[in-house]
Formats: sequence, structure tokens, C-alpha cells
Amino acid sequence: MILLQKDVSKIEEILEEDIWGSIKHFLQLGFSFGEGDNKIQVTIGLLLVLALAFMVSTLLMKWLRNFLTRNMEGEHKLKFFSVFKFIRYLVYITVVLITMSAAGVDITLLLTASAALFVGLGLALQNVFQDVIGGIFIITDKSLHVGDVVEVEGKVGKVFQIKLRTTRALTRDDKVIVIPNHHFINNVIYNYTQNHKMTREKVSIRIAYGDDVQLVVQILEKAANDHQEILKSPEPFVRLEDFAEWAMLLTLNFFIDDSFADPGIKSDLRYKIEAGLRDNGITIPVPRTNVKLYPSESYTVVRTDKPKDENET
Repeated sequence: MILLQKDVSKIEEILEEDIWGSIKHFLQLGFSFGEGDNKIQVTIGLLLVLALAFMVSTLLMKWLRNFLTRNMEGEHKLKFFSVFKFIRYLVYITVVLITMSAAGVDITLLLTASAALFVGLGLALQNVFQDVIGGIFIITDKSLHVGDVVEVEGKVGKVFQIKLRTTRALTRDDKVIVIPNHHFINNVIYNYTQNHKMTREKVSIRIAYGDDVQLVVQILEKAANDHQEILKSPEPFVRLEDFAEWAMLLTLNFFIDDSFADPGIKSDLRYKIEAGLRDNGITIPVPRTNVKLYPSESYTVVRTDKPKDENET
């Protein structure tokens, strides 16, 4: 038993001094610069740790990217690749700085200069960062989709492309609007098709007091029912909105499934309504101003001053 314990102790000593000592000696091999406090030492072990840190951070970022984009479509996944690539570069820079510090490099001055640089870049690129963050929110919460009809600053457009920094929409006059994504966070945006494609639109008309209101309602409803792009369910309907000073205000309300074609549909309806009113002898009233002139009284002008004689000086 005593011999067995001695053999075990001898084996442990060999493993610790010979094998593990050789590994430690190998890992400590390298080269150094400078002397004293300014000495920088780069070893094989340090390089191996750096390589291992790169591998682990790469695998971790890949797993995190796959986890966050697991429910996204292929197009949106491609947009996130650039974001994670930028984050991966930041992780790599952090690993390099830690490795340099372990090697004996004083990175205080480097960190100070980097902080000043990043502050300047942050101030210069704050709108870009806001746009990117807005793009990430748009993609993740799916508040905006390709094909949605939106209104931004009085302009109506159909979205055809969503990027990380900007969203592009095509207006009704075939012009492209480039919308920075931070507008969708900071401003109120009207999305006509957020809930569904069907929207309710209206056309207003004024009729004179004394005209047959029910006849006008029939003309309006017929014009809507005869239009192919207006939905039959829900049915179009007419409202008497107001009794104005010189006319009654009626609105024809109808439903369509293409808000982008709204101006053309309204124009067609106005043509049909005008023709129907004209066929039934109904005219659209216009405001009139009556001016009455009263005869003025005659006055006699009497001069009280004496005219000056031309010969007087």
C-alpha cells in the first residue's frame, strides 16, 4: 500500500512538473518589447486566448442572430445581418483591447481618444442611429408592411421598400418619397391599410333648399352602385351632414379596397353625379351676394366764403 501511494505521488509529480510544466512553458513562449513598466509581452497563450475569444463571440452572435430572427421573413433577416455584423465588429474590438491590456499595453490613452471619437461620431450620426433604430422597430413589431398606404406630411404613398435606415413609397403621381425611419417613431403617421385594405371614402355635394332631397339621394346611390371599383358590401350610403347658410350638405359614403386609387374613383363619381343631377333638372347652388342700392337724398351746396377777386393782390 505504501509503495502504491509513492507511485501515485510520483506520477502526479511527473504530470505536474514535466507535462504541465512543458505546456506552461510552451504557452509562455513569445516575444516582448520595451523594459520595465513599459514592457509589452506577447505569448502563444495570449494569442490562443484571443483566437478562442473570437471563436466564442462569433458563435454567440450567430446564435443570438438566429434566435432573434427566427420568426422573420427572408428579406427582413438579410437586413438584420448588417446590424449584427456591426455589433460583431464592436465585440472584436473589445476583445482586442482586453488582449492588449493583458499583454501589458496601457490602453488608457487609447480608450480616452476612442471615447472622444465616439462622442463626436455620435453627435454627427445621431439621426442615422435614430433611423436604424426606427427600422429595427418597424421590422420587429411589424407596424409597417410593403404595400401599405401611408400619409406622411400630407403626402400619400404606397410603401414598396423597407430598409434599416429609410422607407420608400410611391405617390399617386408616380414620385418616390424617401422617408427616414425615425419619422415613424417621432411623428404621427396615417396608415390607411394597417387593419385591412378596405377603407371608407366620401364625396360631398351641396344642394339648394327646396330641391328634392330623396331624389338626390337616389342619384348619389346609383352613381356609387354603378361603379365597378366600389364595394357592394358594405353598401354605399348618403348622409345629410349639415344645413349650411345657403345650401344643404350631403355626403356619399362608400367603401373601396384600394385606397391608392381613391382620387380616380372620386373623380368618376363626380362626373356621374353631375350628369345625373343635370338629367333631373337639379343644379348645384353657388353662393350669391345680393347688393341693394338705395337712392340717396339730394343736397344743395352753399358756399359761405366770398370768392376772391382775381384783381386783388
